[in-house]
Amino acid sequence: MSRTPAHRSRVVVIGAGIVGCSLADELTARGWTDVTVLEQGPLPAPGGSTSHAPGLVFQTGPSKTMTEFAAYTVQKFSSLEVDGLPCFNPVGGLEVATTAARWADLHRKAGLAASWGVRGELLTPQQCKQLWPMLDETKLHGGFHTADDGLARALLACRAQMERAAGRGARFLERHTVTGIEREDGHVTGVVTDRGTFPADHVVSAAGFWGPVIGAMAGVDVPLLPLAHQYATTEPLPELAGVNDPHGGTPCSSEAESLGEEASKPILRFQDRDLYFREHTDRIGIGSYAHRPMPVDPFTVPAFDEAPVMPSSLPFTEDDFAPSWQDSVGLLPALGESRVAEGFNGVFSFTPDGMPVLGESRELRGFWLAEAVWVTHSAGVARAVAEWMTDGRPAIDIHECDLYRFEDAQRSPAYIEDRGAQNFVEVYDVIHPLQPMEQPRPLRTSPFYARQQELGAYFLEGGGWERPHWYEANAPLADGLELPERDAWSARYWSPIAAAEARATREKVALYDMTPLRRLEVTGPGALDFLHRMTTNNLRKKPGAVTYTLLLDETGGIRSDLTVARLAPDRFQVGANSPADLDWLLRHAHGGTSRSSGAESGGGVQVRDITSGTCCIGVWGPLARDLVQPLTRDDFSHEGFGYFRAKQTYLGHVPVTAMRLSYVGELGWELYTTADLGLRLWDTLWEAGREHGVIAAGRSAFNSLRLEKGYRAWGADMTAEHNPYEAGVGFAVRTDKEFVGRAALEGNETPKRKLTALLLDDPAANVLGKEPVSVDGAPAGYVTSASYGYTLGRCVAYAWLPPLATGTGVHIEYFGEKIPATVADEPLFDPKMTRIRR
Repeated sequence: MSRTPAHRSRVVVIGAGIVGCSLADELTARGWTDVTVLEQGPLPAPGGSTSHAPGLVFQTGPSKTMTEFAAYTVQKFSSLEVDGLPCFNPVGGLEVATTAARWADLHRKAGLAASWGVRGELLTPQQCKQLWPMLDETKLHGGFHTADDGLARALLACRAQMERAAGRGARFLERHTVTGIEREDGHVTGVVTDRGTFPADHVVSAAGFWGPVIGAMAGVDVPLLPLAHQYATTEPLPELAGVNDPHGGTPCSSEAESLGEEASKPILRFQDRDLYFREHTDRIGIGSYAHRPMPVDPFTVPAFDEAPVMPSSLPFTEDDFAPSWQDSVGLLPALGESRVAEGFNGVFSFTPDGMPVLGESRELRGFWLAEAVWVTHSAGVARAVAEWMTDGRPAIDIHECDLYRFEDAQRSPAYIEDRGAQNFVEVYDVIHPLQPMEQPRPLRTSPFYARQQELGAYFLEGGGWERPHWYEANAPLADGLELPERDAWSARYWSPIAAAEARATREKVALYDMTPLRRLEVTGPGALDFLHRMTTNNLRKKPGAVTYTLLLDETGGIRSDLTVARLAPDRFQVGANSPADLDWLLRHAHGGTSRSSGAESGGGVQVRDITSGTCCIGVWGPLARDLVQPLTRDDFSHEGFGYFRAKQTYLGHVPVTAMRLSYVGELGWELYTTADLGLRLWDTLWEAGREHGVIAAGRSAFNSLRLEKGYRAWGADMTAEHNPYEAGVGFAVRTDKEFVGRAALEGNETPKRKLTALLLDDPAANVLGKEPVSVDGAPAGYVTSASYGYTLGRCVAYAWLPPLATGTGVHIEYFGEKIPATVADEPLFDPKMTRIRR
């Protein structure tokens, strides 16, 4: 927290690109007026990525958060002007499909647009040509037009926001190169430059691809990779002569460009060849992602005065662009009479998952990151960071962008380079929701990995972990199963074996690898009081109790859901979701830490991540007790080992912590041991289970089973944007105790929206998530999670909708088709919980 009253907090923003200028405007608008923005280059075009950005703003994408960032950027820049020139040109966007796969993907994108509230329309090839007469419409399957997208004039937007922020008290200082970050007692105190030191209570790194350089000065890792991206401009084209206003334009790619440049046609994306196009009055600008990745070391980028053009502009490599030029001519034949007049390779930032890096460092309090942000999302990101700084949290959920979302194994320079480069290659690819990155794999494996390989596990990846989704060894169990035929999209990364594994779990017993789920240990004499205050449910129970509970923020939003096992009076094992949960607990524990995954002590509380040193097997199914009981002398009967209880025991030779929990709706236990004994635990259970027909089962079956029971997945079904009553987890809230977020819940017990269970009417229909849902023909919400329920014989979908009565009919849009579904009571399977409690 700031050491001075909020309205007098001294803020230093490093970088006067579009993010830094937007942030200064947002902060000063909220009353934080002591803001200094330091820039190493000249203003208003200092030579970073903003100075050469082509300004494309396409709002729609798979991420609701990123779409909201872009939507606010459009809204804000549309309201700004400089000298009568608007900062946003709403020419719209047009994505064209030259392959059947892309055309199908544009239908899916139209669904995303509807889910997130973006206006969009699918067009015929002829309609596309009407918007872009130069197109060869015979090459097209169709297009997707978004009328509210357009071109952000980044440098003008910087100027407009600089003027507003300066009018409220902010100052912008050019030619100030940051050389160091000062700190005291774990808190930032100032920024050192070649022209003096600037005291600060808060420092924000908005340095773009120089982020890792600034981060190194602060001792904070900034997981981004700068890469060069090709951009070329044609000679003047007769087809564009006199089409665009020669006097109404503004600078779009550099301050040196004439104010006469303008565009009237939609931004054109030719993603099948990794290309985009925009007008520059009588020329066309062409951007290409089709070339090899060109990583740039941010520590070797020259200063502004030493760069041939500007630091972010590297020499154009013509050979890399040659195939893209031919592809451009193929789509726009008129280019065959032209040529590339000029080009450059512009530098900008990529992260391992393609998302920005936002938030305050825990290691150096008061040091914030607003990095890896493109112009498209700049104003939205700035608003979120300003809200975070001034109000304590952003108004929208940004867990996908949180600085602490990455695992330690994902923060190595080698990983960042591999994944950043792959994200560049795939920036315009059709990406399936389950599609894993190719490299580096395998990175993290459970102790059971060798046995899983022997069983023919089909692995996907998450958080660096290899996760079995099904096992080819179970293929004979799928013979004879009557399953509806799947469409090509839902059949990707799926196998009918998953149905067999789900059935075996319901009828016999299965082993599930739960090792990738995060485990924290909270110990010390203050552990109980700390966790009781941090979470919503009652934790004042005797050792051996397990409690489902929630982490809320101060506004009552769900930061995470947890299972907390009290193993001893002062020792708890916490089942969490992401590295950000550890960060949240460490920030609220007393004292400080210098390690992102280390223990934090103070006030009698220690918090540490034990995931890597431990492992877990879920043993679930009606025969789970028959398998486990003979391996131990302890009583595993229902009377001796009740539901939501924990017991430390031995299974064979292996010491385990057994918790009677079930995420699949069947009798069973989560069995934890140390990583060195994990393989022995697997083999012990496997040998004992042979007579009971035990199988290994994967996450595909697991997801189906958990949705049949209505068990929520944090990050998909519920986030910080939702409170417990809306999300259907109000049962985990005890209002007779104090906890973080309690005050915000008062009066919000009656939700205006609900996470709603839907059953698709057609037994053959499937959806996967993020599809729009309409009620009475009008958009009403969107799907969060979905999977075919093999026990129910229907696809199960959960969706955020207004409160609706059971039996209400709705429609889910899937690749342009309106699929009927019905609101159902939950849980859909075993509502009396008889199968778990037996």
